[in-house]
Parts: sequence; structure tokens; C-alpha cells
Amino acid sequence: MTYQYVLAIHIIFVVCWFAGLFYIVRLFIYHTEAQEKPEPERTILSKQFEIMERRLWNVITVPSMVLTILAGATMLYLVPGWLQQPWMHIKLTFVALLLVYHFMCQAKIKQMRYGLFVWSSTRLRIWNEVATILLFAIVFLAVLKNGLSWIYGTIGIIVFSMMIMSGVKVYKYFRMKK
Repeated sequence: MTYQYVLAIHIIFVVCWFAGLFYIVRLFIYHTEAQEKPEPERTILSKQFEIMERRLWNVITVPSMVLTILAGATMLYLVPGWLQQPWMHIKLTFVALLLVYHFMCQAKIKQMRYGLFVWSSTRLRIWNEVATILLFAIVFLAVLKNGLSWIYGTIGIIVFSMMIMSGVKVYKYFRMKK
């Protein structure tokens, strides 16, 4: 019974963590695009985006990441046999990639706070889709476990990634056309 409670907590905070990751990159996009505005609009928007980014990150995203990891580690403690399963190794690899993504977003927050806008809004839109790809991979592995053919799963992630990237390109085309 304890496992189900921990699993529920894990799922809730995974949702919150991803919500934070998805929204923070949207804020990065808007913050970057605000740099093209004339003064004083640029400064006003930048200060507001910095406040929004800091609050989202420190109040929702980071605590959700910590609670997700703690609940996940607790589940592995309660059912150590999961660590013997090949799908879990692959899932944990994707989780490690998600943590890298998380900390790269944190670095972006610091860059923007210091006025460094290294990535374009288009590159940030593509970056936003990386979290989507990781979400799909992690959820499919967690739900399907050994029922998932690794070949089909890998092909599916590649095709899904290409579809997302194509969508970003199409969006950019129509956005630039206006």
C-alpha cells in the first residue's frame, strides 16, 4: 500500500516538474523576444520576466524536481527488483538527461538575468520540445516496461522528434510570414 502512495506523489510531482520546465522555456522565449522591443518597454518586460522566471523556478520547478527524485528513489527502495530490469536502466538514463535539461534551463535563467541572450527564440522553441521528447520516452518506458520493443520505441522517438521539429519549422515559417 505504501508503494501506491509514493507512486501517486511521484506522478503528481512529475506533472508539476514538467509544467515548470515547459513554462520556463516559454518565458525564455518571451524574454528573448522582449529584447527586440524599444526602451523603456524592453527594460520593463525584462524585469517582469526575471521575476516570473525566478518565482516559477524556485517555487514550483525545483521543489517538484526534488520531490519527484525523492519519491522515485523511495519507490526503488521499496521495490529494488526494478533496478534489475533493462527498461528501468533506460528510463533512468532518460531521467538523467532530464536532469541535465533542468540544470541547463537553470543556467539559462542566470544568463538572462545578466543580460546574456545567447539562444534565439527559434532555438528556444526547439529546446522546449526536448522536454516533450523526454516526457514521451519516460512515460512510455514506465507504462509499457518490458512490453515495449526497443527497436520500435527508438524509431517512434526519432519519428516523433522529427514531427515536433517540423512543427517548429512550420510555425516559424508562418510567424515570419506575418
